[in-house]
Amino acid sequence: MAVAAAVAAVVGSRKVEDSERRNMEIKIYTTGGTIDKVYFDKKSKYEVGEPTVEQILREAQVNFDYECESLLKKDSLDITKDDRRLLFDQISSDDHKHFIVIHGTDTMIETAQELRGIPNKVVVLTGAIEPARSKVSDAPFNIGTAVAAVQVLPAGVYIAFNGRIYDPSKIRKNVELNRFEEI
Repeated sequence: MAVAAAVAAVVGSRKVEDSERRNMEIKIYTTGGTIDKVYFDKKSKYEVGEPTVEQILREAQVNFDYECESLLKKDSLDITKDDRRLLFDQISSDDHKHFIVIHGTDTMIETAQELRGIPNKVVVLTGAIEPARSKVSDAPFNIGTAVAAVQVLPAGVYIAFNGRIYDPSKIRKNVELNRFEEI
């Protein structure tokens, strides 16, 4: 207790207002995609299950504030222009400043490009090649990369994948290698 009092005396203490907390907190929107898929046979019959990002963050014992909201539960090939507009409107009207969007990889670039008109916010899209529920998955690594990126990047829209941060206007998905690469 004496250490805490000494630290408070040196550092000072103050109440964090709700608006300020929203500027520090990361808002996570989930849209579905492979990261949340549940397969019923050898990768042909599946459904998009409940979002897995909260479980991944709990298991990682993260030390930051976040809020998750499931916006869609779709394979990215099924995401429509209206779905992208919904996501755009949600982020635009949200008081948070930092956003992670969990998204399928097939149309992630298109969605990122649609979100580029959102001013004064940091938006990082990520997903996975293998479902988070699989024994071996890139999901935790990609989410961790997105978490780090959203906290340090300037306002704009980015894709975090395979340990890299990309400008969505300068990449493509390499389907054969299951990764994104600069063009």
